[in-house]
Amino acid sequence: MATTADYRLGEYTFPRGWFMVGSSDEATTVPSAVRFFGEDLVLYRGESGKVFLVEAYCPHMGTHLALNTTSYVVKDGEQVEGDNIRCPYHGWRFGPDGQCNHIPYSPKNPPKRACLKNFAVTEKAGCLWAWYDAEGGEPDYDLPQFEGYGEPSWVSWSVRCLGELDSHPQEVVDNIADKGHLEPVHGSQNMELFENEFDGHICRQILSAGHRTLAADGGEAMTNDTWYTGPGILLSKMVGEFPSLMLIAHTPVEDGRVKVWYGLSVKVANAEPSADDLAIAKGYEEAGVEAFAQDFEIWSNKRPCLSPMMVAGDGPFDKVRIWYRQFFNPRDRASEFQTRVNGRYITRGTSTHPWEEVA
Repeated sequence: MATTADYRLGEYTFPRGWFMVGSSDEATTVPSAVRFFGEDLVLYRGESGKVFLVEAYCPHMGTHLALNTTSYVVKDGEQVEGDNIRCPYHGWRFGPDGQCNHIPYSPKNPPKRACLKNFAVTEKAGCLWAWYDAEGGEPDYDLPQFEGYGEPSWVSWSVRCLGELDSHPQEVVDNIADKGHLEPVHGSQNMELFENEFDGHICRQILSAGHRTLAADGGEAMTNDTWYTGPGILLSKMVGEFPSLMLIAHTPVEDGRVKVWYGLSVKVANAEPSADDLAIAKGYEEAGVEAFAQDFEIWSNKRPCLSPMMVAGDGPFDKVRIWYRQFFNPRDRASEFQTRVNGRYITRGTSTHPWEEVA
């Protein structure tokens, strides 16, 4: 399993950005144990409805805040109080800012150093998004807009977790520039266009091609607009009879391992989706999962690609890897990497840009 250091991405182990840490229904007033960014964490929903993500271990004596079923703090339903969380061992209570604000048996004010590391969490489009920054800074870009989610004429996604992948996220992000795998792995054919565009924290792919099973007679071109907003959130918009928006989110669990989620929203003809519309959307969703599973199998069984052996027609892997480095280095260096790649790159070998045009 290769690490961030092996890829020479930068001084931080995990990238800066917004990352999915669960679906909305996973956060309840019963705290749950999760692990991301190489840390044991606790996810819970306060009585206000807000969601919180904090480090797992009480600073008092190291007790895990979620892995307990026998303490009376837990049995009596007192572990989440307002937006606070109590330790099941001695009842120390921590506020939404992570600071201990009550020790039930002590007449003294809690010590200032009695606090939990916490993460900014936003709930949007049925998902929970946490901001991670090794420097501890505030978010420096916004979450993307999730087109159609919650609108009446769309069948909104119900995000499913696809499990963990023993692969560094660099291997996943490389796909945004990988023209060459689309035909042998996914069944693309009669490709008309493949291009990439880099703009700050956004990395985009435009693909227009037929498909062996998804396009009419296999040959009619479909257009996909796919983009990363930061290092861990990919959206792909497909234009066709039933426009759709696909979500693939991956979040570091350890250095060299990610957790992956998938979702697909589909716009249907009726203002309120009918039973037939729901069946069509389900079919699209399953086709999308199957397509992503093709990538998943490749990643699961390949050795790390620390330095791609690039050939003409591959796509700009080198540019993607430079773009990706901005998230592993201090944010005041982000513009350094962006300046090196910002712009549009066309990969030859399509009907719009054939090899014959190359001098």
